[in-house]
Amino acid sequence: MYSLILHGRKLVQLQKWRHLRVSVNLFQNGSAFSNTFSSSAIAADVSSRDGRKGHNFTVSYLVDSLGLATKVAESISMKVSFDNKGNPDSVLSLLRSHGFTDSQISNIIRTYPRLLILDAEKSLAPKLQFLQSIGASSSELTETVSAVPKILGKREGKSLSRYYDFVKVIIEADKSSKLEKLCHSLPEGSKQENKIRNLLVLREMGVPQRLLFSLLISDAGDVCGKEKFKESLKKAVEIGFDPTTATFVKALNVLYGLSDKGIENKFNACKRLGLAVDDVWAMFKKWPNILTKSEKKIENSVETFLGLGFSREEFLMMVKRFPQCIGYSTELMKTKTEFLVTEMNWPLKAVASIPQVLGYSLEKRTVPRCNVIKVLISKGLLESELPPISSVLTSTSEVFLYMYVRKHDDKQLVAELMAIFTGDRVSLTDQKTRLEQ
Repeated sequence: MYSLILHGRKLVQLQKWRHLRVSVNLFQNGSAFSNTFSSSAIAADVSSRDGRKGHNFTVSYLVDSLGLATKVAESISMKVSFDNKGNPDSVLSLLRSHGFTDSQISNIIRTYPRLLILDAEKSLAPKLQFLQSIGASSSELTETVSAVPKILGKREGKSLSRYYDFVKVIIEADKSSKLEKLCHSLPEGSKQENKIRNLLVLREMGVPQRLLFSLLISDAGDVCGKEKFKESLKKAVEIGFDPTTATFVKALNVLYGLSDKGIENKFNACKRLGLAVDDVWAMFKKWPNILTKSEKKIENSVETFLGLGFSREEFLMMVKRFPQCIGYSTELMKTKTEFLVTEMNWPLKAVASIPQVLGYSLEKRTVPRCNVIKVLISKGLLESELPPISSVLTSTSEVFLYMYVRKHDDKQLVAELMAIFTGDRVSLTDQKTRLEQ
């Protein structure tokens, strides 16, 4: 059925990517490697009471102690936050004592900021000591951990040892032109061997190292497969995904978990909404996770948007432009739509025309920006009563600040607006309560 769905569409040839033929040969020779390397980055939430204090301290610490740019530090502070330097200092001191350079440490924290809030003595030190005990030299340790900092999030023991060895293999693969030799020490037909071979195939196709590493530490089974992996890889290429993007890896993961019958059922559910086959493939290329949603979820999504006042035509337009709409809960869509339409007075058609605004975080993006606009309106500082929704929500932070904050001559006002922009973290529950009042 998969081939029937693709019938009539122009297939992307396997030769589209420079190294794909090499990858196929590696499969045939039994020397190519596969595995999904994803890591779970755990963001530290900032309490509403102490959030601003922690945010400001974190940014200052990252800039002063690690030499990070303010913009980078602000981005990291959204993931982790702390209000004293005790624990972060201990982590940095530990890394330096094991031979990590300041440059390596900065890169490690950019990649895995959660490291700064882990216990240096009880959590990190034992893992670094364990890696040294299994034979890692100082240079190997710093090179490997710098390449994949999230490896330190693995449990000490066999799991940590296995992932450390895998990372070393990939690093060596980037230094060697004879990829087959890298798999000879692995048991024939083992999951580890399949994983390495499959990852080497992806590497030869142009999948970036950072994505290979995320696949490597993932517990997902798709990169450990053999025939099923090759079939899924072929489908992803035929559909037209670019191997150099994260979307390619996600699509590979989704396709691996679906049978041809499963794909057919998901397509039929989308067709019942009024979507054409080509529409669904285009949506899948934008957001592969659409095919992970149940048929019931797909079919019921239209009722959610009709209940919010959108027309069926607007719904179809929205999901074509922003397929993620199908995946959101009814409650979340209701909260976000009511805020934009009821609280901010943007027309429903404005939301329908730019559906990605429904994907933005209320707490981190939508509410702070809209509160800035409310202040400007209350002070009569906007030429038009309400700016277009696109200029307020879809613009980058730099553009938004330039247009609505930094251009004002009143320094006190600028400070007030900046505080609102960076410090107002309104929870979804609080926002819903305000809307119901």
